[in-house]
Amino acid sequence: MELISPITYWNGKVLLDLDSLYTRPQNINPLYSSRCFGTIPSQSTTLILCILMASKPFLKWAGGKHKLVPFIEHNLPTPTRKRLIEPFCGSAALSLALDFEHYLLNDINADLIGLFRILKEEKSGFIDYARSFFISENNSDSRFYELREQFNFSKNLHERSALFIYLNRHAFNGLCRYNSKGVFNVPFGRYKSPYFPQQEMEGFIQKSDRVELMCGDFQMILSQTDNTDTVYCDPPYAPLSPTASFTTYAKESFNLDNQIRLAQSAQQIAPDSQGVLISNHDTEFTRDIYSFAILKTIEVQRNIAAKGSSRKKVGELLAIYD
Repeated sequence: MELISPITYWNGKVLLDLDSLYTRPQNINPLYSSRCFGTIPSQSTTLILCILMASKPFLKWAGGKHKLVPFIEHNLPTPTRKRLIEPFCGSAALSLALDFEHYLLNDINADLIGLFRILKEEKSGFIDYARSFFISENNSDSRFYELREQFNFSKNLHERSALFIYLNRHAFNGLCRYNSKGVFNVPFGRYKSPYFPQQEMEGFIQKSDRVELMCGDFQMILSQTDNTDTVYCDPPYAPLSPTASFTTYAKESFNLDNQIRLAQSAQQIAPDSQGVLISNHDTEFTRDIYSFAILKTIEVQRNIAAKGSSRKKVGELLAIYD
């Protein structure tokens, strides 16, 4: 009997066909580690409501896709699992959650890719070093800004990578933002006890032998795709309106011309790959540039606002080129 993935409800929304709920526990795909929070007898089967417990990213990341993994996976154009390419990998949530033979992770943010490289090479030794910054003495306004300045001036990749994790867990909402000079400028988050993601870092290490890392423009990465590759693009999102603020995750901003260039590249390479998927805001602009793709929609909660009351659900598109 074919094994199924136990992913049907996510944040209270039905993502898969209702029939996929009905299965026996032994038929759940072992790719997923899941915990069930309710069972309801139904004839000879059991209704199982599960929460995805796949490997989580070790970085907090604005727009991270950990919670959308089931939705994205369900819309992969093909079950082929040779190589997953993420030209805008961010925290690499999708690559960490899904099982492919190989991964190509790229991002324009040199600090992010540098961190991944250090962790891949140094493994547990780097985890121990990074943990040394997670002490109570470093969880104060004054110490945070001292270490932020140390990060901005550091040329040592080992130190800079460890401080990047420190800033990720101590800065406001885990934001990664630079000014026009490339200076990290996110303020102190004032968290009571910032979490050190040792288990999640170990999860990355377990996959790292199958991971190739690059730091460059997305078009350079897309030019390397072949007919066994699946591509998932999670670019900086197009603004919801002409006056909407835009967060810069690297020195180089991602403007509307780049959005169009990405859509055109995806359409061009899709026939010679296993498929290309792109996530973005659901706007008139994105629907126009993705007009040659299959479009799926989902509502997501945005958690960047300082006040919980200001955190609203917004519509997202998943453009599928196959």
